[in-house]
Amino acid sequence: MFTLILSFLFLNIPFQVTGFIYPTCSWRIKENKDKSGNERIGCFFLIQAVQKPVEKEYFSHFFNTQKHTEIHKYSLVLAFSMIEVNRNPDLLPNMSLVFSFREIICGWQPELSIFIEVNLDDYGVLPNYTCKDESLCGVALTGVNWAPTLLLYTILNNFKSQQFPHLTYGHFHPVLSDHENFPYLYQMASDDTSLALALVSFIIHFRWNWIGLAISDNDQGTQFLSYLKRGMEKNAICLAFVSMIPVNMHLYMSRAEVYYSQIMTSSANVVIIYGDTGSTLAVSFRMWESLGLQRLWITTTQLDVTPSMKDNVYGLFAFGHHHGVISGFKNFVQTLNPVTYSNENLAKLEWMHFNCEVSASKWKTLKNFSSNHSLEWLMEHTFEMTFSEGSYNIYNAVYTVAHVLHEMTFQKFHNLPNAKGKVENYVCNKLGAPLRKIHFTNPVGDRINMNREDKLQEEYDIFYIWNFPQGLAFKVKIGLFSPYFINGQQLHLSGDMIEWARGSTQMPTSVCSADCGPGFRKFRKKEMSACCFDCSPCPENEISNETNMEMCVLCPEDKYANTGQNDCIPKALIFLSYEDHLGMALSLMALGFSAFTAVVLGIFVKHHSTPIVKANNRTLTYILLLSLIFCFLCPLLFIGHPDSVTCILQQITFGVLFTVAISTVLAKTITVILAFKVTAPQRMMKYFLLSGVSMYIIPICTLIQVIVCAVCLGVSPPSVDIDAQSEHGHIIVVCNNGSVTCFYSVLGYLACLTFVSFTLAFLSRNLPGAFNEAKSITFSMLVVCSVWVTFLPVYHSTKGKIMVAVEIISILASSSGMLVCIFIPKCYIILFRPEKNSLKMIREKSPSHTHIS
Repeated sequence: MFTLILSFLFLNIPFQVTGFIYPTCSWRIKENKDKSGNERIGCFFLIQAVQKPVEKEYFSHFFNTQKHTEIHKYSLVLAFSMIEVNRNPDLLPNMSLVFSFREIICGWQPELSIFIEVNLDDYGVLPNYTCKDESLCGVALTGVNWAPTLLLYTILNNFKSQQFPHLTYGHFHPVLSDHENFPYLYQMASDDTSLALALVSFIIHFRWNWIGLAISDNDQGTQFLSYLKRGMEKNAICLAFVSMIPVNMHLYMSRAEVYYSQIMTSSANVVIIYGDTGSTLAVSFRMWESLGLQRLWITTTQLDVTPSMKDNVYGLFAFGHHHGVISGFKNFVQTLNPVTYSNENLAKLEWMHFNCEVSASKWKTLKNFSSNHSLEWLMEHTFEMTFSEGSYNIYNAVYTVAHVLHEMTFQKFHNLPNAKGKVENYVCNKLGAPLRKIHFTNPVGDRINMNREDKLQEEYDIFYIWNFPQGLAFKVKIGLFSPYFINGQQLHLSGDMIEWARGSTQMPTSVCSADCGPGFRKFRKKEMSACCFDCSPCPENEISNETNMEMCVLCPEDKYANTGQNDCIPKALIFLSYEDHLGMALSLMALGFSAFTAVVLGIFVKHHSTPIVKANNRTLTYILLLSLIFCFLCPLLFIGHPDSVTCILQQITFGVLFTVAISTVLAKTITVILAFKVTAPQRMMKYFLLSGVSMYIIPICTLIQVIVCAVCLGVSPPSVDIDAQSEHGHIIVVCNNGSVTCFYSVLGYLACLTFVSFTLAFLSRNLPGAFNEAKSITFSMLVVCSVWVTFLPVYHSTKGKIMVAVEIISILASSSGMLVCIFIPKCYIILFRPEKNSLKMIREKSPSHTHIS
């Protein structure tokens, strides 16, 4: 099955291509109307099979005296079709098809009723009732008006002993498809299921979603509306309005203003017109056009409406059943009567067409012709007659009857009774069942299937129509819709043909609401239609990068929405880096202070034998300076991209090293106190001083801090913290210190040591001595306390790299405070006042003459 379908698609491709390479352009004159102004809407014909040869001359008398009415047009098609059948030796040998009609019944229903009453009396057209030996059977053929068709069908089939097949060549109507109530009624046209699909595909192609609809208020219009709604709902297309135009003219006229206002006030630029030829809908369309109501109209060729204004910037598109070209029709008509059917009279038959070359120059020439010469110019070209859909249905109806007769006659010929060497009037009584099942290929290659359940879906030609001078309607084929192609490729439109016919490929828009572009989302209120909406900007850090998005999309944590909110941009990583000016400045300060401290250490080492160095305990001095060097280097751990190792080392390293520094200061303070408080009887105090017990303060205090840090690591170790929310467009990368309790425990322990050192130094500030450090230690501890008391509120009020910078500055400030307050005065004396760095000076200012080396 798949192979067959694929083969069918490939076989259709050349046909699609040739349809665009050799496009058909047709023109027609507006229809003639009868004296009352009513358009002809269909006629009744009786098709008969006779056992005698019938030539073309047999049909001539039907047309020589006729006016150019609709019955005239359809009669010519009937005659042409029957002559084709009669000349086919393989179809109906020894049998001919003829037809009869009365022109009076091509109007409205009352005329039909009068005709039936008159003819029932003389049996002029009774089915299968014949006064002539050669007549075999009759098949009724009626037009587009379904009410007279049903009336005629009912009357003719009141003869219970006979079956009277009845064909219609008009538009498909759901009422006539009821085979239970009308078993002998057959419609040549197919329903419009594919038409609804074709219209929806056409609308989707031009991205319209707000469509107006005007249809006849009857069963046919209701069924089409059902098909169309089903396709529109699947593709998010909405109906701006639905005008159900009454079939009754008086009722329509009473409401005409309402229908006009409905379409006039609607924002829909595209309107679908669907109804029967000659209906009130066609009248309504002409009225809207005459009032200057310009819309892009979409209709069917069966409705047979044309735009009334040349300067309509929108235009009219028409969908018509696709069928092959029937050649030879013009030659047939002209040979009936060369005088009556001259080229000028043929133009009045409204079916002329010519092959157009897609040439801008020729199209411009055609447009610029004056009204007086346009028809003359057209008549100089080679014309052929084209079949309307009704004409084509008549053509197929004739071949349907012929094929059914062929099947009945030649498959069951041996069973037919015989009387006097002639076949009796028997075949027509058995036409009903095979007619419903017959299927064949007509001469132009189209497949005809009378079985409604097995009927193929229709293909549709798409035309663009505009008004030409002298009432000519110019029609250009611009595309084709075929339901046999895969979904999405069923519609084939030629952009070149559209541009050639309309002068531009730009189509008007028809949407309820303008598209919500990128950066916006659709916001629909409850009372709004599905196609109507407002546009709302996306919330902060959300984007929409497509048109008409229902919801905005939240950007990932590592990205942020740009200004237009249509793209997510990667966030910049924010941390205190060496490339940053602040990071570079702080790192240089750290290295500078560290180097300066190393210089101070070098000075003290070089002058280690001088009294001022000996008087301040050289070992503690060296330990304090070394610890300060490493404290100044600690900020380098805070600069650069944080990782797990650096985050752990930052707090632990600084906490331990600064504990060493503070505990060393505490040891120096205790040493000073012991040195100046020792007297001769106090041997125990002197023992503590001389044995260096104060040196044990440093490891003991440091061990306590190490234990505190170890507990913190075990409970909640520091880690890398990524903050993507605090600052728009940036990701802040910092070290999370872990447990707040642990962090404050480390700082609290340092604060305790600092406070003890400050207290002891403050109490011993007035002790005598040339190089008493109590005052220096007091000032250094005061600086340290001030720095870290200030640090806490500032630290918690900042974020990101500024927060890290605050901690670095606090480390540098507290360390430099100790360096400056304790060591700078001594360096000044060593380098610039060496006369004061002597034992004599110490003895003069130290009554106890005690010093510690």
